[in-house]
Amino acid sequence: MPEADILQMHPDDNVALCLTAVEIGDALAMGGVAGEAIAPGHKIATAPIARGEPVLKYGQVIGIASQDIAAGAHVHVHNVSADVAEVRRPPSCGTIAAHAPRPASFLGYPRASGKVGTRNYIGILTSVNCSATVARAIATSFPDAMFADNPSVDGVVALTHTTGCGMTPSSEGTNNLRRTLRGYLHHPNFAAVLVVGLGCEMMQLSGFADQEEAASNGLMLRTLTIQDEGGTLRSIEAGRAIVREMLAQIDGLAREEVSAEHLVLGLQCGGSDGWSGVTANPALGRAADLLIAAGGTAILSETPEIFGAEQLLFARTINEEVRNALQQRLDWWADYVAHNGAQLNNNPSPGNIAGGLTTILEKSLGAVAKSGSMPLRAVYRYGEPIDSRGFVFMDSPGYDPCSATGQMASGANILAFTTGRGSVFGSKPAPCIKLASNRAMAQRMDEDMDLDCSPVLEGASLDEMGERIFALILRVASGERSKSEKLGLGDLEFVPWQMGAVM
Repeated sequence: MPEADILQMHPDDNVALCLTAVEIGDALAMGGVAGEAIAPGHKIATAPIARGEPVLKYGQVIGIASQDIAAGAHVHVHNVSADVAEVRRPPSCGTIAAHAPRPASFLGYPRASGKVGTRNYIGILTSVNCSATVARAIATSFPDAMFADNPSVDGVVALTHTTGCGMTPSSEGTNNLRRTLRGYLHHPNFAAVLVVGLGCEMMQLSGFADQEEAASNGLMLRTLTIQDEGGTLRSIEAGRAIVREMLAQIDGLAREEVSAEHLVLGLQCGGSDGWSGVTANPALGRAADLLIAAGGTAILSETPEIFGAEQLLFARTINEEVRNALQQRLDWWADYVAHNGAQLNNNPSPGNIAGGLTTILEKSLGAVAKSGSMPLRAVYRYGEPIDSRGFVFMDSPGYDPCSATGQMASGANILAFTTGRGSVFGSKPAPCIKLASNRAMAQRMDEDMDLDCSPVLEGASLDEMGERIFALILRVASGERSKSEKLGLGDLEFVPWQMGAVM
C-alpha cells in the first residue's frame, strides 16, 4: 500500500498538507488510510473531527468543522466554516525572537533627505485623472530603450490615477490620496518629479506639491497646469522640455555603497495557495528578519488578510500603544466592511480556494509568516511616512496593487511579493521581486518569477532560503533588474486607495 506524501505543520494539528496527489487507500503515517482522492496543496484529516470542533493547522484554529469529518477525508470549504468566534485563541504575549546584528550593504543613490534610492527615475505624477493623458504622452516620449546603456537613469515613468476630483475635501479618501501623492513625490527612487494638473480640480497642486519643501529635501520638482499652458498639445510639449532639462541634470549620477539600514522592504503576497504558508512566506519572513538585523525596515500590510492571525502580531508588539493601534485598525475594518454588506471572513478568493486555502484564517496565518519574527514597533495609516526602523505595519486593503502603492508612498524602496497561483505584478519606482511557492508554477511562469522557494519541500531549510532571498534583495537594490522590470511592468500598477463618496 503506497504511503501518502503529507506534511503535518504542528504536533497539535488535526490536518496535514498533501505534498503530492493523494489517492484513495494511500496509507497515512499517523495511521489509517485516505478515504478520497485529494489534490496537492490541499488538506487531509489526520484524525476524526466532530462537527463544531476546531480545525487546526500551524497549531492554530483555521476553522470549525461544519459536519463530522472522518480521518483521511479531504478538509476544505465543503466541510469547514470560518465562523469561529467562540474558539479563536485569545491574544497573548509571546517571546519575541532575538537576532544578532548583521551588517550588510548595497549600492544605492543617497539623497539630500537622508534616504537612499534603489533606482533613479524621473517621475511624472498627476493631481487628477483629467491630466492623465498629458502625463502619459510626456512619458512615452522617453521610452526605456533610451536609457538601456545609461546606468545613471532608470527611465521616465508616469503614474496616473482615476480620481482627484468629485471628492469631499477633508474626507478619508481625500487624505489617502494626498498622503499617497506626497509620498511618491518624495520617494527616494525619484531623482526628479514633474506634477501635472488640470487647474480646477479638488486636489490642487498646492495641497501636496510644495516647491520649497522639495528644495529643502534636494528634490528637483516642477509643476505644470494644463489650463495655464493653453491646452493638451502645448502642455505635452512644455512637459517634454521640462523632462529633458531634468535628464541633463541627473545624468552621470553614480551609485554608492551604503548600509542596508536604508532599505525599506514592502512585504506582499497575492494569488496564494496551500504552499504559500509553508515555503515562500516563511522564507521571506526569514529574509525580513535578516534585513532588520542589518538595521533595515520591513512593512507588513493588507489588514483584512491578518484577520485570524492578529494574535501572532499582538504577541510581538513592543507596547500597549502599538497593540491598541493595530486593534483600532482591525476594528475600523470590521465596521467598514459591515457598512458595505461584507464580512472579513468573505475571503479567500476563488483562486486561493482552488489552491487549497479554505478560510481567511488559514490564509492569514500563512500571510503573516512573511513578516518574520521581529518585534512590531509601529502601526501606520495608509501612505503615512514611516519614520521608524525594524518591523512595522501599514494599514491597507488586501488588494495587492493598492496595498503596494501605499507601501511605496510610505517609503518602501523595494518590494518582495510571494505567490502560489502566479502573479504578473510589477511596480515603479520601487522594484518588485516575485517569489514562487511551488515548482510547477515557478516553471510554468518562469518569465515572471525571480526565485522558486519550493526546495523547502525537498530538504532545504527556511533559513537557507531566507539567505537566498536576502542576497537577491541586496542585488536588486544595487541595480540588478527583477523579472518584472525586464518585462517593463509597473507604469499601470499605481492604485491609490479610493474610498468615500464620489460627487
